[in-house]
Amino acid sequence: MSALFEPYALREVTIPNRVWMPPMCQYSAAPEGPDTGAPDDRHFAHYAARAAGGTGLIVVEATGVSPEGRISPWDLGIWNDTQVEAFRRITRFLVSQGTVPAIQLAHAGRKASTDRPWKGGAPVGPDSYGWQPVAPSAIPFAEGHPVPTELTVDGIQEVVGRFADAARRALAAGFEIAEIHGAHGYLLNEFLSPHSNHRTDEYGGSYENRTRFALQAVDAVRAVWPQDKPLFFRISATDWLEKDGWTADDTVRFAADLKAHGIDLLDVSTGGNASGVHIPVGPGYQVPFAARVKAETSLPVAAVGLITDAEQAEKIVANDEADAVLLGRELLRNPSWARHAARELGGDVHVPDQYHRSV
Repeated sequence: MSALFEPYALREVTIPNRVWMPPMCQYSAAPEGPDTGAPDDRHFAHYAARAAGGTGLIVVEATGVSPEGRISPWDLGIWNDTQVEAFRRITRFLVSQGTVPAIQLAHAGRKASTDRPWKGGAPVGPDSYGWQPVAPSAIPFAEGHPVPTELTVDGIQEVVGRFADAARRALAAGFEIAEIHGAHGYLLNEFLSPHSNHRTDEYGGSYENRTRFALQAVDAVRAVWPQDKPLFFRISATDWLEKDGWTADDTVRFAADLKAHGIDLLDVSTGGNASGVHIPVGPGYQVPFAARVKAETSLPVAAVGLITDAEQAEKIVANDEADAVLLGRELLRNPSWARHAARELGGDVHVPDQYHRSV
């Protein structure tokens, strides 16, 4: 049997295959009004198509734990009950297709309050639904970005509480897995990296201090997330900086800490915290970072990064480089990628009764 289409169990949740969809922002939620941050018909159609296409796990895009935690004013959020009810429609359908619904809980930190990518992605102000970003230190992400407000210790604890509240709502919304976003230069990643964290208190300086906030957020979520349900953490394994950045060595060390605090799987990506760096992009370019964590720790991993064809994905799982693969662009191009790969590899995948004539 194809390794890519073997079920995968974490705690009491069984994912039907290893073809997973990573969180990919759609920047399509209402920026104001009673439905601010709530998924709508477009979000439903987007996720429903990938579930009907056989995807084993769908991680809903970065979802703000608070209004100011969104990347853009058009991001999803999960800080109120209106949003919870809107998410229930999506999770019910995903479950009906045999897909496990997951959600990424996020705070964008100094990279918050930006426009949609197809509008240029520049920072936006109050006249365009924007707000003042926060960060570990008053250091802008890049030229043209505002100087963020440095979080106080009380502010840090408020954000920790927001992560816990968001997890409670995610559970009420029907999600089976929660993922904490600690990657791509957003708030938790900003604290982890000495590139963006210049604090001199208990949240800055040493490795132990820089990881303190992220581990507190993990503890807060794990305390309210049921013990029978998995908790993921997404990480940028490297800043791609030659010095004074977060490194692959740090990631391996942190993976052990995360496991000790109740994380069940590390979703391994890279970059996003330093502007203007050179990233050697190519097929599977981030897979070696996941493979190293898997080889050097006991924490399960998922791999990302230009994984495009069935044979490539099969080899990653069969060679034990990762426990699952997350396909981003390919699932945007082809919602039924899993069904096509199963046909090519001889694997079994869920096909809706209404689509059986296409098998």
